[in-house]
Amino acid sequence: MSDSFDNDAFGEKSKTQIKRELLALQDLGERLTTFKADLLDKLPLSPPLRKALDEAPKHKAHIARKRHIQYIGKLMRDQDIEAIMALINQLDSSSREYNERFHALERWRDRLIAEGDAVFETFVTQYPETERQHLRGLIRQAQHEAAHNKPPAASRKVFKYIRELDELQRGLR
Repeated sequence: MSDSFDNDAFGEKSKTQIKRELLALQDLGERLTTFKADLLDKLPLSPPLRKALDEAPKHKAHIARKRHIQYIGKLMRDQDIEAIMALINQLDSSSREYNERFHALERWRDRLIAEGDAVFETFVTQYPETERQHLRGLIRQAQHEAAHNKPPAASRKVFKYIRELDELQRGLR
C-alpha cells in the first residue's frame, strides 16, 4: 500500500492511470472517426493517423473495428492532443466553447439588425475583414423582412456571413 503511495509522491504514474490515459486517447480517436474530412483537414494530425481515420469506416465487423480503434489510439500517442482538443472545442457543435461562440454571433446578428448603424462600426472594428456594403445590404434586407413579418431568410444570411468572418479571423477557414 505504501509502495504505490511512494510512487505517486515521486510523480510516477500507476498502471491504472496509464491505462486510463491510453483509453482516453482511444476514445478521442474514435470520436475523430465520426468527423467529416473537411473538419479533419483543419486538425494537426500526422499522415499515418489521418490515413487510419480515413480507413475507419471500412472496418464494419465488431472485432475489426475494435482493433482499428486500438490502432488509432496508438497513433494518437504521438499527436499534439492539446492542439487537437482546442480546435475540436471550437468546431464541434457539442462543445461548450462552440455553443458560447455560436450564441455570441447570434447576439451580434440581433444587435446589427435591431440597432443598425449604432452597432455597425463596433462590429467592423472587431471584424476588420468585413465587406461593409455587403453586410449593410444584408442588414437592410433583414430589417425589411422583420418589419413586414416575412420569414427570416436575410437574417440567416447575416448570421452565416458573420460566422464566416469569425471563422476567418480565428483561422478556422
